[in-house]
Amino acid sequence: LVGGLVVHPDRMLQNLESTKGLVFSQAVLLALIDSGMSRDAAYRVVQRNAMAAWDGGSEFKELLESDAEVGLPAEDIEELFSFDGISDASRVVFDRLAALDLDTGGG
Repeated sequence: LVGGLVVHPDRMLQNLESTKGLVFSQAVLLALIDSGMSRDAAYRVVQRNAMAAWDGGSEFKELLESDAEVGLPAEDIEELFSFDGISDASRVVFDRLAALDLDTGGG
C-alpha cells in the first residue's frame, strides 16, 4: 500500500493550511472540555466557529480568539494550533508502518 509512496512536504503543508485551521478543531474541543466547559457547550462553540471559518473565509484561530465564550488565554489557543501535535501523532502511524515487513507482506 505504501510502496512507492511519494511525499511532498510543501504540498502537504499547503493542504493543511487550506483548511483555515479546522484540522485543529478536535484539540480545541478537548481543551475547552479540560477548561471546565461541558462537552455539549464546547461542541457548540467549536462547531459555530468552524462553520464561520468554512463559510466566511476567516481563520478558525482568529474566530476563537475573538469569541468571548471560548475563555482560553491567547497563548493556549496559539499552542493548540501547532503542527507539532499533528506530526507527533502521525509519527506513531509511520513508526508502525516502518515496523512492518513490507517485502514479504507480513505485519
